[in-house]
Amino acid sequence: MKPALLEVMRMNRICRMVLATCLGSFILVIFYFQIMRRNPFGVDICCQKGSRSPLQELYNPTQLELSNTAVLHQMRRDQVTDTCRANSAMSRKRRVLTPNDLKHLVVDEDHELIYCYVPKVACTNWKRLMMVLTGRGKYSDPMEIPANEAHVSANLKTLNQYSIPEINHRLKSYMKFLFVREPFERLVSAYRNKFTQKYNTSFHKRYGTKIIKRQRKNATQEALRKGDDVKFEEFVAYLIDPHTQREEPFNEHWQTVYSLCHPCHIHYDLVGKYETLEEDSNYVLQLAGVGSYLKFPTYAKSTRTTDEMTTEFFQNISSEHQTQLYEVYKLDFLMFNYSVPSYLKLE
Repeated sequence: MKPALLEVMRMNRICRMVLATCLGSFILVIFYFQIMRRNPFGVDICCQKGSRSPLQELYNPTQLELSNTAVLHQMRRDQVTDTCRANSAMSRKRRVLTPNDLKHLVVDEDHELIYCYVPKVACTNWKRLMMVLTGRGKYSDPMEIPANEAHVSANLKTLNQYSIPEINHRLKSYMKFLFVREPFERLVSAYRNKFTQKYNTSFHKRYGTKIIKRQRKNATQEALRKGDDVKFEEFVAYLIDPHTQREEPFNEHWQTVYSLCHPCHIHYDLVGKYETLEEDSNYVLQLAGVGSYLKFPTYAKSTRTTDEMTTEFFQNISSEHQTQLYEVYKLDFLMFNYSVPSYLKLE
């Protein structure tokens, strides 16, 4: 009887050990799938325990070369702050932002970044980069992403898609950056792209026909119907026409940067410039901890709008219209430290 009892006790211990082993394995399996659900490609995506956030690296750099660059970007931040303060009546017409004002702010959760995209300032390539950063392994080479796919809104998450508490948390905790360009060079680039390219029929129909109707005397029926031969002088007249601004906001391609990204309401940690695009872009990627394997795409683009081209386009604009147009974009000039172009004849 006694040996039988010992055998039963031994079997009970074995059963308990097997059960504990199975339970432990089950917990490990659950834990594994939880990890895979968060990071299905197994990529080391930032912000693991002990890593530094982009904000920490920006304001308290651990590398000397980052420290030197940080001084430059502090000067750019100060320029924005000083301009907002000096022009508070103009720059803060709206005291409170709505979620709709945040639709240009692209969010990268994994690397704690917020990028405000400005059309005609390398935004296609930066959207490609954001798709790589947020894709969790889906993309590796930004230039393999077609340009039209980069502009599909569903491919990137913007700040207006979050709740108010979530928006506030990200604005406080994430590194916010944007890229800017000399305002009139950007404007000429937008005109050339949207009104001189035959394939942009949607812009011709929506804006070209309207511009020709308002600004061209004795316009032909064909021009009024197609809207595909808008002159730069007509485009400028449309922009400074008070009726235009009362009717609807500017299209994003020629809207001011301060109206798209609201730098007097949102504190941007980094202001990149088109003139130093590659250097500033790679600095952002370095701060995000991905600079060793991800670089800003570079390629020669012979059709890029230059300062010389911009000068030519403004030759036929009257001094009165030049002055009025400068007033429209004045804050962008001041805020991002662009001097008044030498070719302007301001009244």
